[in-house]
Amino acid sequence: MEHLPFYIRLIFILSTIFSVWMLYKASNYSKSLILIILSWLALQAIVGLSGFYTVTTTIPPRFALLVFPPVVLIAVLFFTRKDILDSFNVKILTLLHVVRIPVEIGLYWLFMHRVIPGIMTFDGRNFDILCGLTAPLVYYFESIKNVLSRKILIAWNILCLLSLANIVSTAVLSAPFPIQQFAFDQPNIALLYFPFVWLP
Repeated sequence: MEHLPFYIRLIFILSTIFSVWMLYKASNYSKSLILIILSWLALQAIVGLSGFYTVTTTIPPRFALLVFPPVVLIAVLFFTRKDILDSFNVKILTLLHVVRIPVEIGLYWLFMHRVIPGIMTFDGRNFDILCGLTAPLVYYFESIKNVLSRKILIAWNILCLLSLANIVSTAVLSAPFPIQQFAFDQPNIALLYFPFVWLP
């Protein structure tokens, strides 16, 4: 991974900072949220730099410790404290989707340097960049022009979630884990290293 140009790492670090800032704004500047997020990112930076995730022979994969805790936390909040999630500013969360554009460019660069497979890029099976490109339009027509119906917004969000689920499953099944199904010739190894561990 030492052979990667610095600008690839930089785009992921800046994308993470942008995401954290937008979430902080969307939460109405919640100090609790920013503390949780920054603590989680610091922990993952330390663990990623230690090489913990590069051990890929365990079942379940160690990578699960990176992905599942945030998913479980969000699910718990959804079912027990939905009021917290409802307090987020939906307009800012809509704009947050633009972060998918630099992330997808970064993924393409990682593919060009042979540390992720092509199926994880917009040249393969990853359509996430479309969510990023349409986010400003959805924001404009919903928040400024007020012409989008709730059904269209829900449909767009569902499509974005399905796109995310697609790339997450592709990334996991392309990594050199015992459960690997794709990309044996060029597996997904980048996401096992810092700062790319921040992507999930």
